[in-house]
Amino acid sequence: MEPLDVREKVKLLPHQPGVYQFFDFSGRIIYIGKAKDLRNRVGSYFTKQRFETGKTAKLVANITDVNIIVVATEFDALLLENSLIKQHQPRYNVMLKDDKSYPWIRIRNERFPRVEGMRNPVDDGAEYYGPYASGRVMKTVVELVNTMYKLRNCNYELSERNVERGKYKRCLEFHMGNCKAPCEGLQSREEYDSHIKQIRQIVRGRTRGVSRLLKEQMMVHADALEFEKAEVLRERIEQLERYQARNTIVHADIGDVDVFALASDAGGACVNYLRVIDGAVVHGITVELKPKLEETEAELLQLAIAELRERFKSNAPEAIVPFDPEIEVPGIVFTIPQRGDKKALLELSDRNARYFLLDKRKQEKLVDPEAATNRILQQLKQDLRLNELPKHIECFDNSNTQGTDPVSACVVFKDARPSKKDYRHFNIRTVEGPDDFASMEEAVERRYSRLLTEGEPLPQLVVIDGGKGQLHAAMNVFDRLGLRGKVALVGIAKRLEELYFPEDPVPLHIDKRSSSLKVIQHMRNEAHRFGITHHRSKRSKRIIRTGLEGIEGIGPSTAQKLLTRFGSIKGVRDAMPEDVIAEIGAKKAEVVLRSLANGA
Repeated sequence: MEPLDVREKVKLLPHQPGVYQFFDFSGRIIYIGKAKDLRNRVGSYFTKQRFETGKTAKLVANITDVNIIVVATEFDALLLENSLIKQHQPRYNVMLKDDKSYPWIRIRNERFPRVEGMRNPVDDGAEYYGPYASGRVMKTVVELVNTMYKLRNCNYELSERNVERGKYKRCLEFHMGNCKAPCEGLQSREEYDSHIKQIRQIVRGRTRGVSRLLKEQMMVHADALEFEKAEVLRERIEQLERYQARNTIVHADIGDVDVFALASDAGGACVNYLRVIDGAVVHGITVELKPKLEETEAELLQLAIAELRERFKSNAPEAIVPFDPEIEVPGIVFTIPQRGDKKALLELSDRNARYFLLDKRKQEKLVDPEAATNRILQQLKQDLRLNELPKHIECFDNSNTQGTDPVSACVVFKDARPSKKDYRHFNIRTVEGPDDFASMEEAVERRYSRLLTEGEPLPQLVVIDGGKGQLHAAMNVFDRLGLRGKVALVGIAKRLEELYFPEDPVPLHIDKRSSSLKVIQHMRNEAHRFGITHHRSKRSKRIIRTGLEGIEGIGPSTAQKLLTRFGSIKGVRDAMPEDVIAEIGAKKAEVVLRSLANGA
């Protein structure tokens, strides 16, 4: 019996949650996914014309077989998917890239356990707490607990038999007050283990409960007039409070929550995770995600939630998120805060995610400028729904003063950077009065008529600085020149940074922190600067020339000579008489200098 075709096999899949695995011609797993409904989800890959282009289309073209694992809930599927991705690392799956070696705190599995910092946990039966965002934070916690509780740091095997036989002698650490010498039986195991119990709470971030217990013990010793013991506990409480004060405190009423924020662009995404215990941020970490297909932000967030909660052994009953992760997790309530302390926590996490992503992009730009440029162009293409990369973009802006001296500027960006040698300005010839729409139409027509006539390459995108009226004027030109559908056209409204497309009444809003909007804003500002500079120059020359031409007997030609030679009316006024005479002759020079002197 011949094996079923993969599309036929999909029709037999159950309508249940689970994990699916796609195999290629060589029998290798190339993609692992999770689904709330296996048949619907897997079948969506093979829907006619669902994926005609892009990476998903390449994946589908390579699928020769599918295997499934049915589980009880969608969250179980997410956990299993995460585990299988780590194991098989399929070619088309999102990879959680975390090349840092994070520090952990280890409580050894031994009699009189040592507490120490380390990296790269191993399966040695010890307890590991972390990871910590930095080695500095981890060392602070290790120093705190060792200072508070005078733990041993030797590598002696303190078995009951060895201690009873007196195999070991107290060392310098005892004489320095850093250890209580359990090696000689000077500290009981019961006392030491009670300290370790408190330390477990501290390294988990639960300092409030430990502080409360220490205060109770201190009062007991004080009531019993055991003031030295009470003083030791008071010092521990102060050390604990100083450590707690270093953490970011939100509000104790918040309790235990996880906070997730996601930042993304065309080059990838990153997720910041904050672990909040008793209202204090005790852990913070940012990981990078490398999408391989057209994964949604919700899918990326799901992956990060499963991975990071597992890594931090978090059982927090609440997770603060920027949007609905579109998954139900048993025992977890997802909160999208609108105000208050929880909103402040989310904003803190969001800032960390965006700073991390920005730093990554800056590093990319230094190491591989071409890849950084391509990422920005990909983001532009994605955000503006273009058919091709906008390697060549042009932007138009008008400038005039109450209808006088109208000009239009065209700035050119190539590979998302200004190409100033290609900038052009246009003195508007056919428009009378303040008519921005007609001025835009003239400038756009002159620009692209010439490019078409001379056979020059056209841009992939044209940006019109203005609202729907200017955009409509530019589209009229595109229709006459046959450019509609060949060159993308978009207008940017100045006040709300809204982008308008022809014949689309609903504006497009791009994230204000997006690299796409930054490029468009840069172009708009450049067009405004270039246009206003040319307009001021033209207006100044007109005013100056008019001032000279207003002198009886002085015409445009003479005025132009004086402006060319002396630069301004003030320059003419301050010039030596013989220099003015040499330029326009004695008779005209006398008239000009007398008139300017009287005017002064």
